[in-house]
Amino acid sequence: MVIDDSNTIRRSAEIFLMQAGCQVILAENGFDALAKIADHQPDLIFVDIMMPRLDGYQTCALIKKSGRHGATPVIMLSSKDSLFDRARGRMVGSDEYLTKPFTKESLLKAVETHLAQKNAA
Repeated sequence: MVIDDSNTIRRSAEIFLMQAGCQVILAENGFDALAKIADHQPDLIFVDIMMPRLDGYQTCALIKKSGRHGATPVIMLSSKDSLFDRARGRMVGSDEYLTKPFTKESLLKAVETHLAQKNAA
């Protein structure tokens, strides 16, 4: 799943992931994402930090607190790359932090790493 209020970022991630054989669910905000997560049960979630109404930190915290999806890896996406932002992401339970603009390689490496960990668990 890719959650981002930018259509360009959502489409780029979708194309990269689909080329790698992944099924992709898109959401443009946290509220939309929470409804879709319940319906689709994604294996991995990419979430933008800066979104209106429900930001990425709040969305990640809600996902991680839900008993059903708490173990789902959540990767934060942000154009901000400060130590504070990374620490805040960890505090709400994110599993990784990717800086935008991301590359196809960095996106697919994150998928590979987290799905391997999830399957090993």
